[in-house]
Amino acid sequence: MKLTSDSLATHLAQRLLPAYLISGDEPLLSGEAADAVRARARAAGFSEREVHFIERASDWDEVRASTGNLSLFGSRRLVEIRLSSARPGAAGNAALVALLEAHDPDLLLLVMAPRLDREAQGADWVRAVDTHGAWLAVWPVDPARLVEWLRGRSRKLGLEASAEALELLAARTEGNLLAAHQELSKLVWLSGGGAVTADTVLASVADSARFDVFQLGETVLLGETTRALRMLAGLRAEGTEATLALWALTRALRDLWAARAAGAAPPTWQRRNAALAKALQRAPRLSFAALAQRAAQADRMIKGRVTGDAWNEMALLVAELCGQPVSCLNAAAPARLSARAS
Repeated sequence: MKLTSDSLATHLAQRLLPAYLISGDEPLLSGEAADAVRARARAAGFSEREVHFIERASDWDEVRASTGNLSLFGSRRLVEIRLSSARPGAAGNAALVALLEAHDPDLLLLVMAPRLDREAQGADWVRAVDTHGAWLAVWPVDPARLVEWLRGRSRKLGLEASAEALELLAARTEGNLLAAHQELSKLVWLSGGGAVTADTVLASVADSARFDVFQLGETVLLGETTRALRMLAGLRAEGTEATLALWALTRALRDLWAARAAGAAPPTWQRRNAALAKALQRAPRLSFAALAQRAAQADRMIKGRVTGDAWNEMALLVAELCGQPVSCLNAAAPARLSARAS
């Protein structure tokens, strides 16, 4: 039987099978799935828990010896086997198949394994789990689905988060769901029960950098090129995440695009309204397609998809957003930006 992360809770509420296999390289989702199985097992009377870490073939001898002995107090046991490899070898394959085919009502088997490739999925022990129990293959959350995943997590935590806040959080934690979960937990405390905005997310970074992050987009909208470049260099020198700086710039770009489309600055807070009004004066001279392409290139650099220095790319984006041609950055400017960070 095959399960998914979404169907596991419903399945466990209805029944408990003799064995579960949880495979995958996403520690947060794998750990939560295992916790759900353990909790259901405890509720069903499996009061003892044994954990076996399998790193070499001889470790299976201990598993066989342990599962072959009756519990000291005759209680039901959850036997958890954690595989370091998706291929447990001949000894592991035989031991797991024997455990699954023993049909011991007082023993529940939970196997934790890395991601199983196509060849590993065809092993006898995996097929035995599929026959006698359930297999949950955990997959990473696709970047395109990360914002929606964060929205669902926020609801579970009782957190009301804006779309902007979730987009920023997704940009900061892409590829690391554990970090995303930790950030959401921290925001529960920071928000104090109130709504979470993008500014709340930005406020969760170190105090030494957060005010410049707040002000970077506003400074760019005001068209203050020299100050914005100095601010960008300062953020880099302080060790601020490049993702945060880029988000501040893309937020300014989106706000300006929306204001241009509406013909006026939207009803935001007063200081940003004034900055947008000033930026609207130079908007007809800006190439929004080129600016969006520049931001996308910096994003790819941050994620390692293309070579290059994202901070230098953002410096060019700052100049262009301020209405200055790229030539306003002399040849030494990128070098100075790098030097400030080193």
